[in-house]
This record gives sequence, C-alpha cells and structure tokens, in this order.
Amino acid sequence: MSRAISNKNVLAAQFETAEFTGAYLASFGRPELRGAWIVWGGSGSGKTTFTLMLCKYLAGFRRVAYNSLEQGLSLSLQKAWERVDMAEAGSNIILLNKEELPELRTRLAKRRSPDIIVIDSLQYLDGFTKKQYKDLKDDYPDKLFIFICQDKNGNPKGTMGDHIRYDADIKIRVEGYKAFVTTRYEDSERGEGGADFIIWEKGAADYWAQQIK
Repeated sequence: MSRAISNKNVLAAQFETAEFTGAYLASFGRPELRGAWIVWGGSGSGKTTFTLMLCKYLAGFRRVAYNSLEQGLSLSLQKAWERVDMAEAGSNIILLNKEELPELRTRLAKRRSPDIIVIDSLQYLDGFTKKQYKDLKDDYPDKLFIFICQDKNGNPKGTMGDHIRYDADIKIRVEGYKAFVTTRYEDSERGEGGADFIIWEKGAADYWAQQIK
C-alpha cells in the first residue's frame, strides 16, 4: 500500500544521479539511470550511431544490454559497433540478438542482470502494450529502459511511441546527425541539459546548411 510523504521528507529525499560530463552533461544534465527514455528519428538521420554512442557512454556507469530486435547480429550492426569503438566498453555491454519480451524478462530476473536495457526498435517488440510497459517499469524500478522508435512526421511512430514519449524522463529526436534533447534533469542556471548533441560534425553541418537554403 502506498503512503503519503511529508513535505519535509520530499525536500530531504536523496537521489542517485549519473555524473555526466562534457557534451552529455550539456545535453542530458545529471540524470537518474532508471525509468524510461525514448529516442526517435528517420532512416539515415544518425539514430543508430547516436544510440550506440550513448550505449558506450552509459557503459561507463552501468551494465548495458542492447537488444537489437530490428537488425540482430548483422554486418551493418557490426560496422556501426566498430564505428563508435565499442570495444572500449569492454564487458559492460552485451548485444541481445532479437530477444522478445518474455526472454528479456527472464534475463532481467537473474542476479547481476543488465542495469540499462536498450530496445531497438519499439516497432519490433511484438504486441507491446501500455500495461506491459507499466509492468516493466514497476517490476524493475531500478533499471533504465531506452526505447528506440521509428519516426513519423517528426514524432515517435505509433500509439506506444507517443505514450512512451509523454512518460519518458528524457526524449531525444534525431535528425540530420543532431540529437535534440528534452530532459527533466535540466538545470538552466548551471547550463546542464537541453543542448543539441552533435553526432557527426560534418554530416550535421552539411545537412543543416541545406535546410537553411
């Protein structure tokens, strides 16, 4: 049964945050590594590269599982993996080869299961519902779920994409090799959170120069 929390205890509560630095601090702030985030973008936008860059960075804080539902272990994924020098993350990241929700839950129930689970993509998680999403967060409250989503007219594609976007603590839209980040961990006075994240300098410069013309 839930209980009321006093005003004093709300203000005194302590939370564990990740001490991001550099471009990640500027874009994300100092987030809790729990709950849900969402990343969406069109094909060729730099979304996969960004996702793997993010996985590599997060592996410096927690154990990461990248669940590749869309591609699985493939040559193109291997090349993207190499492109971000994922070898530097060592054993703190694993690839799950098209692991569906029942198998994923079995994995997460084990001791020393991954702390951060990246699901790529939401559209390939067969029959995923709002209740399953809520249950996943409720059953594993100390884990972070990052959902990668296809794009439709600048928004996450589908009912579940839209639902997760509204619920997520960090929302990331990728276009033209830039990640546009909306974060609940923003601290504008300290300049932490909310800055655009550049995925590939030249690609972003060329793409956005064309948009201005």
